[in-house]
Amino acid sequence: MRENTVLDVRHLRRAFPRPGGGELLVLDDVNLTLHKGEIVGLLGRSGSGKSTLLRLISGLAEPQGGEITYLGQKIDGPPAGIAMVFQGFALLPWLTVFENVQLGLEAQHIPAKEARARALAAIDLIGLDGYESAYPRELSGGMRQRVGFARAMVVNPNVLLMDEPFSALDVLTAENLRTDFLELWAEGQLPIQCVILVTHNIEEAVLMCDRVLLFSTNPGRVTGEIRIDLPHPRNRNDPRFGDLVDRIYVEMTAGRIARAEQQRAGLRAGIGMLLPRVSSNLISGLLETVAAEPFNGTADLPDIASDLQMEIDELFPVAETLELLRFARLEGGDIVLTEAGKRFAEAELDERKRMFRRRLLVHVPLAVLISRVLDERETHSAPKRRFLDELEDHMTPDAAEDTLRALIGWARFGELFAYDDETGMLSLENPS
Repeated sequence: MRENTVLDVRHLRRAFPRPGGGELLVLDDVNLTLHKGEIVGLLGRSGSGKSTLLRLISGLAEPQGGEITYLGQKIDGPPAGIAMVFQGFALLPWLTVFENVQLGLEAQHIPAKEARARALAAIDLIGLDGYESAYPRELSGGMRQRVGFARAMVVNPNVLLMDEPFSALDVLTAENLRTDFLELWAEGQLPIQCVILVTHNIEEAVLMCDRVLLFSTNPGRVTGEIRIDLPHPRNRNDPRFGDLVDRIYVEMTAGRIARAEQQRAGLRAGIGMLLPRVSSNLISGLLETVAAEPFNGTADLPDIASDLQMEIDELFPVAETLELLRFARLEGGDIVLTEAGKRFAEAELDERKRMFRRRLLVHVPLAVLISRVLDERETHSAPKRRFLDELEDHMTPDAAEDTLRALIGWARFGELFAYDDETGMLSLENPS
């Protein structure tokens, strides 16, 4: 282990029990090393286990395999010197800013005089001087997140874990807080040696991080590492910045395409294909956007994400759905409309519905199954539970619910079948 290594994660594994038996593997063979003076980003979709990894590093949960060492010592509980900033602020509403910040020091039994001095210093450092007596309800989202940062800093941690700390903020507030944090980091004013940042925002990762680890989903594994060798402060208009953003998109979509192809190849005779919860409006909207000027059928994913203000958790599921239905292809970080995709973008609503319906019946085995069952039954109806039971043979109950809900939404748009949420019954839209 190098002298400047602060944290070392080796062959980490974490699973959770399923209600019906067995287990859901969330993290598998995860390896990560954190050195002094660096910010490492964890980039991936929801469900890739990034937040679970932070909980394991912070000692709030235990791994079921592998080992985490902090300054050479195995982590077997919350270690002193590791602090976390959460996405949802996690402030106590009945405490003032000062009391929220000082709380962590009280838990460490720091003498009152020292605790007060350190809390006031952290509040001042993070730009909250003057708000010491304010309650969280009196603060904007950006101010509340600054309290979260001050609370983490006051314990003088070596490692700061940040779990999507800017995602709950509006664009301008998030940018302001990122800039302030990076300035304090670059000037050496923060009492931390290294940072792990969980994010879904590729530009944020390139803006802030020295290294970015790419995570796969189901289970979460590190599938790639990209070094960001740009000096701070970084300029989004720098061609090198854009090249790094493009490279990450390419690597993430390339891995996603390979996994999707493997999944489809293994499920051609079955129904266990996970379907993303994407609305028909988003599908139509992305097709229209890519078909129109200036893209004319081929769009760079970073450009689309920037134009539509979409992060990877929003953009990738829509792009994957277009690929699944053969309305588009993902090629080298670009989304390219097929001829069917172009026709859909130009078609009237009724023709769009017909095209969508045909695509579901050709490319989505679950749609074929449900249509066949409804058609064969005398009542042309069946309970939702009948299909959930079959899906749960292939996936978790939550994933089964999400998959069926996704298909129900698509089927309604394509007028393939209907669903009554009160009775939980699926039926043919027009049995005759």
